[in-house]
Amino acid sequence: MTSNLAPDNTLVQPLLTDLYQISMAYAYWKADKINDHAVFDLFFRKNPFGGEFTFFAGLEQCIKFLASFHYTDSDINYLRETMPKCTDEEFFIFLKSVTAKDISLYAIEEGTVVFPRVPLMRIEGPLIVVQLLETTFLTLVNFASLMTTNAVRYRMAAGDKISLMEFGLRRAQGPDGGLSASKYSYIGGFNGTSNVLAGKMFNIPVKGTHAHAFINSFTGFEELKSKMLKRYDSSESEDLLAKSIEWRKKIAPLLKCSVDQASDGELAALISFAIAFPQNFVALIDTYDVSRSGLLNFSAVALALNDLGYKAMGIRIDSGDLAYLSEIARKLFIRIADDFSVPWFADLMIVASNDINEETIWSLNEQNHKINCFGIGTNLVTCQKQPALGCVYKLVELNKSPRVKLSQDANKMTMPGRKDVYRLYGSDGYALCDLLQRSCEPPPEVLTRVLCRHPVNPVKRAHATPSKVESLLKLFWKDGCVCMPHEDWASIEVIRNRVRSSLLTLRQDHKRNLNPTPYKVSVSDNLFGYINDLWMQNAPIGDLS
Repeated sequence: MTSNLAPDNTLVQPLLTDLYQISMAYAYWKADKINDHAVFDLFFRKNPFGGEFTFFAGLEQCIKFLASFHYTDSDINYLRETMPKCTDEEFFIFLKSVTAKDISLYAIEEGTVVFPRVPLMRIEGPLIVVQLLETTFLTLVNFASLMTTNAVRYRMAAGDKISLMEFGLRRAQGPDGGLSASKYSYIGGFNGTSNVLAGKMFNIPVKGTHAHAFINSFTGFEELKSKMLKRYDSSESEDLLAKSIEWRKKIAPLLKCSVDQASDGELAALISFAIAFPQNFVALIDTYDVSRSGLLNFSAVALALNDLGYKAMGIRIDSGDLAYLSEIARKLFIRIADDFSVPWFADLMIVASNDINEETIWSLNEQNHKINCFGIGTNLVTCQKQPALGCVYKLVELNKSPRVKLSQDANKMTMPGRKDVYRLYGSDGYALCDLLQRSCEPPPEVLTRVLCRHPVNPVKRAHATPSKVESLLKLFWKDGCVCMPHEDWASIEVIRNRVRSSLLTLRQDHKRNLNPTPYKVSVSDNLFGYINDLWMQNAPIGDLS
């Protein structure tokens, strides 16, 4: 059924395309190509971020787009006004009848690790309709895959024990960029987001503390409208301010600082925030000075809360030397735990933000930081290292006849014909290579030797004897319907888990941060000969003079 397959974003509609797609559709229509059957491949040519892997994402949105694909009366009226006046009225009548019922979509499962030149999706159907899908499919896949891959790289840098929170909405490229970043960073391995709408739409855990403005809004204790807080285990209230002031005096010697150096306005703000959130107290402590004020004031309030039966959660540091400050904080928390018999204090959360990128995390690792959680915004959601993936959408077959794009750059030549993709695994259980074959070829078999050839270089070839063979392209959409249960392809948790398990199939040398080993993408001997024959038939012969 397709009734509940509306796109997440109402902007995802047939007019979310380039004008040349409509122009080509009209030219096809004028050329009487309505019944021509086309096969297009969607793929990319180079892995992003200087790495040797990518994660495919955006498939769910492509399927939802197919389910809702049709031109409204308003769309048709707009196109009448936009297209040249000589455009035949019958074309608009034709467009009004167009749907995706005759489209077949084969794709790699969303959340799977993928590589250059491998078709992420194979789209088959009437030439005009398949052409009209191009731009929308590309915009749905490009950023989703780039964002997911970026998130995976952050997760690999941070390790499995560190929490990662996406804080990028305010810096994202518009509302849709913000929502997409929140969704695909979670799929890529982040633990949550600050984006409330993303939390509602995609069931992603939402977290947040407060900003510097909250601390700055208090200048002294006299601004506290309430100083009382009920005990956790009774209705009795006690003075949180008085308790915090007493604790501040006891803690100051541990930091080798004076109470006079600490900001009373900051302490007042933290008390106010603790009264509002006694069971979820996380404080931003770098508004004035972390070591002389923020840590002291936070610890005082946290111990006062402890007296009333509550456990604070931790701190956030948004500036300064994060490795150094996290070490100071951890040492203080451990000392307080020992000196005042509050064992849980040693394990308080230390959250670090402040324009963090992938290289920052690797550097902090080398400095033996004591951070439990990174809050990452700008560099994550804008994909600072590389702003676009560069997926392309190419015609490879028309009416069962191959089509090839030639180029002086061999990497830009397309691989013609309808193809299937198989992932071959070695005896160690790791992925060995991806093998592209013509769809008319029998699939490779387990423990049977197969010749794997470089797509264009005749010298590069090797035999492989796979211990496991995985067919990557699966049929997701045909005859106007989704071909598999919704939970198998659209559940965000299923896709997130697939990312994690798919990453484990790669050898460590493919994943390392510096000089990773390229993963092999090969073609069968049959496909290699097919490509070469077409090249020779279509490449022009020059003249020497």
